[in-house]
Amino acid sequence: MKKVFLFVLVLCPLLASAQGFQVNLHGQKQIGMGGTGTGLKMDVASVYFNPGAMSMLEKNGVSAGISPIFLKSTFVENGSNTQYNNLSQVATPFQGYAVWGPEGSRFKFGFGAYTPYGGLINWGSNWPGKNALQSLDLKVIYFQPTVSFKITDKLGIGAGLVYGTGSVTLKESLPYSDANGSSDANAQLKGSGHGLGFNAGVYFQPTEKFSIGITYHSRVNAKVTNGTATFTAPNSIAALSKFPSSFSSTIPLASVMSIGFGFHPTDKLTLALDFNYTDWKPYDTLAFIYDKPQGTRVQDTKAPRKYEASYNIRVGGQYKITDAFAARLGANYGKTPVKDGYVTPDVPDNDRVGISAGLGYKITDHFNIDASFLFESIFKRKQQNLSSGLYGTYKTNAFIPGLSVTYNF
Repeated sequence: MKKVFLFVLVLCPLLASAQGFQVNLHGQKQIGMGGTGTGLKMDVASVYFNPGAMSMLEKNGVSAGISPIFLKSTFVENGSNTQYNNLSQVATPFQGYAVWGPEGSRFKFGFGAYTPYGGLINWGSNWPGKNALQSLDLKVIYFQPTVSFKITDKLGIGAGLVYGTGSVTLKESLPYSDANGSSDANAQLKGSGHGLGFNAGVYFQPTEKFSIGITYHSRVNAKVTNGTATFTAPNSIAALSKFPSSFSSTIPLASVMSIGFGFHPTDKLTLALDFNYTDWKPYDTLAFIYDKPQGTRVQDTKAPRKYEASYNIRVGGQYKITDAFAARLGANYGKTPVKDGYVTPDVPDNDRVGISAGLGYKITDHFNIDASFLFESIFKRKQQNLSSGLYGTYKTNAFIPGLSVTYNF
């Protein structure tokens, strides 16, 4: 039974780690340009990238897009040559925006729905880390009503309220067997939470050839209540103690500060540089509170995470080949927030680099279609987790195509 209680101590931090998986896929034009956009007034995705730029948009519009993620992760246990791969699954982050303002007004109103955090990975039940993780399915959606005001023809400000909601399902094997050697035992956690935050931005274009933007996405504390904990174990083990059936927690979703620069050498060429600072420090310690059925020996847990602040550097460009066609290129580098000793198979993270490309086509004066492709390589990392003891080398690549349709009016 001792191993069962150790399992619970390991399982709880993994849920929090999954909530820390950041998704930077918020607009197809911007993805094609390396994820830049803070210092630009490109389209209705300004609802996310910089609410201050919304008021500078020439047209109203609505847009919807999707960026499916094809994740390829591998693991090789220390001392072994056997490689284990995650099972093929496709996550589907989406983006939806709308911007509207009366003709001649300095105000514009916007709404966004997007997926800033998420994760989908399945290692199966026959790999060395099955007692740390079998599968994870995490979905977080932000809804953001926004208002923007053009102070002058060169300066705009904006802000939006953020309502975040999400759900997670996590499954793992239990590290024990009964007297007959059976190890047919597992645990599953299901939970959902919500919280409030805000997004604010300032956009300034002092000349036709230069623009700058600053945005802040606040932290959202997602409160999980009445999460379901389901333990399956042989009767000979289950009879020794009752397991919790529910849990609660508060999980912080990181804040992001961004500064971006736009350069416009000609009417056809746009260049951009963004710097993003993500504050993961609230992940220092996470507490999980369990229900206490009579006869249980499982206690509440406080799990150290020791996450650090991280940053991304993004560069990109767009060239208008004709009035209808635009081509885009970009690149990014990201520093991981996960310290040595805290890498887990649900988020096998490390520093990463990415390259992207995109195309835009103006079908009519009202309809645009934009496509992007992003490849990200997460550097190989050899780690031993301090809690689970899992020791091996991770390597992950992500392949992310994307498509959006925009109607301007």
